[in-house]
Amino acid sequence: MKKPIKKTWMIASALTIGMAVLTPLQAGAASAEKTIEASVQKEQQQQIKGTIKNIFNSGMYLKGQDSKNYFISFSNFSTEQIEKMSLVEGQEISVEGNVVEDYIDFNTFEAYKKDLPKEVTKEDLIRLEKMFNEMKKLEKEINEDNDYSVEEIEKKFEEMDKIYAEMFKIEKPYVLANWLPKPFDEYIEDYGFNESNIVIKENDKKQLKAIYEEWVKLEKSGDEEKANDKYEEFYKILEPYVDELNALETLEKFMDSYKKAMEFLDIPAETLVKLKALQGDLQKALKDKNDELYDKLHEEFYGILNQFEKPQTFEEYMADFEYKVSEADSKKLKQLYEEYQALDKKGEQEKGEEIWEAFYNILAPYRTANKEILISGSKITINGQDYLPQH
Repeated sequence: MKKPIKKTWMIASALTIGMAVLTPLQAGAASAEKTIEASVQKEQQQQIKGTIKNIFNSGMYLKGQDSKNYFISFSNFSTEQIEKMSLVEGQEISVEGNVVEDYIDFNTFEAYKKDLPKEVTKEDLIRLEKMFNEMKKLEKEINEDNDYSVEEIEKKFEEMDKIYAEMFKIEKPYVLANWLPKPFDEYIEDYGFNESNIVIKENDKKQLKAIYEEWVKLEKSGDEEKANDKYEEFYKILEPYVDELNALETLEKFMDSYKKAMEFLDIPAETLVKLKALQGDLQKALKDKNDELYDKLHEEFYGILNQFEKPQTFEEYMADFEYKVSEADSKKLKQLYEEYQALDKKGEQEKGEEIWEAFYNILAPYRTANKEILISGSKITINGQDYLPQH
């Protein structure tokens, strides 16, 4: 069975860490399609009342009073508006908006440009929109169920990279003009050294502050090459403290936190000894920046640990789904689930994948029936207070 490639493309500013950057957004709809889309969406205008189930940066899941599931996008609203809404799970709200077919449809150029600096000229907005729409076209081509080769797809991503680089050239002067860098002490505090009782030596701190202030000046001037060199100089001094901050936990602390998230069978003492040795090797590989060895050890560590995870029962697994399946399907699903668990335990993952596919083929109609309706929010009402998009 052919599977469509669904690789998400994000437009994000690539300024150095610590700078105020543009909000990452996916590519939006082409302006040539706007008239058609507007007429279709007008017919699909929805008015929904319901209860908030989950909240994310990009939107929220809503259980409608009509018993349908909805995802409401925040793409038309500013960050400040969303903060003012003070949304909480379990809250009852009203929403108006247009139905869209795919999550990617939430990210139009209108949504993208609301996070651009207000000083961007009309001419530059026109140029940005044209490039934005070129990226949208490429993304749609990649995401469609097609027969593109891996090489063809990679080529399209390369084209998108080039377009993004051109967009960023236009955006960067505006971003730099609006950038308010943090004072050095505040910037260093954000790393969390104080919370971990890590003290930066006075001489290192003095050097770091001087280099940081030079880096800020270079960034503001737009001299990217010199700014990057200066930041490397800054980080070379800071790196030992960051390494100390990011050192792996002791095995005991790790296991304690991991057991809170997962249920485990009893792990033999000799296995714990092996895990502790592996963790020491992992820490060394991380410090030595030996990525290949780190990946290999990481796989071995979790391979051992996973053997002692207590598997969920079929009933526990199904409890996570909101929908109920018929008794006949439930019997088939339970049999497949237990077959999958047995194969997984024996390490026969390839056979297990076939069983898991059969399992989800039975669930497919239930998932489709309970699939969220996607709404691009144009009005959100909370406790009588209306919030409308700011353009």
